[in-house]
Amino acid sequence: MPEEKKEIESKKEDVNKVAAESEKKAETPVLADDKGIDIDNDDDDGVEAAPKKDGDVTEELPDEIKKKLEARKEEKSAKKPMKKKKKRAKVRVEVGKIYVKASYNNTIVTATDLNGNVISWASAGMAGFKGPKKATSYAAQIITKIVLMKAKDEYGMREASVFVKGIGTGREAAIRAVNANGINVTSIKDITPIPHNGCRPKKPRRV
Repeated sequence: MPEEKKEIESKKEDVNKVAAESEKKAETPVLADDKGIDIDNDDDDGVEAAPKKDGDVTEELPDEIKKKLEARKEEKSAKKPMKKKKKRAKVRVEVGKIYVKASYNNTIVTATDLNGNVISWASAGMAGFKGPKKATSYAAQIITKIVLMKAKDEYGMREASVFVKGIGTGREAAIRAVNANGINVTSIKDITPIPHNGCRPKKPRRV
């Protein structure tokens, strides 16, 4: 009888030990990947991900337009013979001007410095749009992004005043794209030419 009691007590002790070990494992969770390497879930280093700024542009250009731009660069490099370029000092243009020419058939966006020297430019045809798609608001949005990417990366543009010319459909989209791409717009001016009864109009058509 006493031997049986000892066996039962020893079994109970073993069961208690197993339960205690399982509780400890549950308290300290450890992740393991496929290769069996333990990965701690806690961030001991205290390094946090940098918060995204409001002006940062996370979206990139579509793959089709990227391919077209690369193909265009390759064609230009193949046509022109290589010449030695003179080294120029990098100019910083933090404040500049952006000109948007929106016609019924095309949209052209140009970025300049305060003196009017061109920094970068793009048109809907240059981005690969053809036919009636050249005058769309989407084309204006894409070419504005192309212009501002170069102006920001190479010249560090931050502020700009926008000058709009023409009555095409891409004028509003271009202005919104300027603001969305992290450029602080200080002013917007419409410089569309208006005739003051200058030229004689056509005679009315007889039907």
